[in-house]
Amino acid sequence: MRTLIVSDIHSNIVALDAVLADARADGSIERVWCLGDVVGYGPEPMACIERLWDLDATVISGNHDAVAVGRIDLAEFNGPAAEAARWNGAQLSAEARRYLSALPETVVEAPFTLVHGTPRDPLWEYLTGGAQAEQAWGAIPTPHVIVGHSHFQFTCSRSGGLEQAGPGGRVVRTDGDRLAANPGSVGQPRDGDPRAAYAVFDDEAATLALRRAPYDVAATQAAMIDAGLPLPLIERLALGR
Repeated sequence: MRTLIVSDIHSNIVALDAVLADARADGSIERVWCLGDVVGYGPEPMACIERLWDLDATVISGNHDAVAVGRIDLAEFNGPAAEAARWNGAQLSAEARRYLSALPETVVEAPFTLVHGTPRDPLWEYLTGGAQAEQAWGAIPTPHVIVGHSHFQFTCSRSGGLEQAGPGGRVVRTDGDRLAANPGSVGQPRDGDPRAAYAVFDDEAATLALRRAPYDVAATQAAMIDAGLPLPLIERLALGR
């Protein structure tokens, strides 16, 4: 079974659809897991939520999902992020608000525990190295943890430490050393590569593949301009920063 793993979509439906097409080019996708931050920053929150509904995706909450529905104080966000969060929240239907409000902060999907930040602090803490990976492994009931939040695509193992995927992606086995992994951000990458980032877990092959998909960045930027979203958020998409 092939599982598509996405995170930090950030209301970027053009990027999400590019990821779906890219992942399906190599075979069928039976499941979709989303590690949070469906909304925020970008111009099409409802389209992204509805696409995940169509996919019957397993979705956990990120901090941007929480702030959009008032579960986190807007004062916790910086200027452009707060402005975009306020705008995103205003676009949500009542059904979407109920949906985001009810999202869990962690989900177990063997052999992974899914969490946006870390098991210790699911909405805010960044997993960025071996020490945090060790803490995470000690707090979960599964061999591996998969996270989002940092917008950086990487794997981390006890034997190999933290390794970023790089432009060509990365494939690791899931039947050996304990792993912490981040599929990267679909809608706002920050590792210098503007392509949408994602992962595919193949449980029969026991592999986790970190991948990238090009998308029409200019189309998303145009939609952000039309929505009146902050210029720094628009400009950074083309830079992958």
